[in-house]
Amino acid sequence: MEIRNAKISDVAAIRELVNYYAELDRMLYRSMADIYEKLQNFIVAEIDGKIVGCCSLEIIWGDLAEIKSLAIDKEHQKKGIGKKIVDVAIEKAAELGVLKVFALTMEPEFFGRIGFEIVEKETLPMKVWSDCARCTKQQNCDEIALIKYISSK
Repeated sequence: MEIRNAKISDVAAIRELVNYYAELDRMLYRSMADIYEKLQNFIVAEIDGKIVGCCSLEIIWGDLAEIKSLAIDKEHQKKGIGKKIVDVAIEKAAELGVLKVFALTMEPEFFGRIGFEIVEKETLPMKVWSDCARCTKQQNCDEIALIKYISSK
């Protein structure tokens, strides 16, 4: 398995992974245009030429980044791929000097197992001011906020 930065040739696979879970109401939909626009934020896991996982690391503010669109192919779950992708994202955040990485998720147990702590969404005002203001679930958000404090390199 290779964990690497996403390339243009990965966009369709990223969209397929993310939107599979979006259709199950487990994460937000991402358009092709959005994935192309944010491609530099994506990390992918590849096995034998197939993209089996992805996530995005998006800088929200000077000390804050978010793990977004973490999706693992249903046939490759429970094999540590998600943890490996998130670990790489956290390494990238540390290299950039980010001190906190958070996720809004419907899978808080996963993030808890890898060192994230549950926090109130209101402790993330920059997130609320950015994406949440445009989200269709804004008034009925069912995601749990978790944060991990990291040391920068």
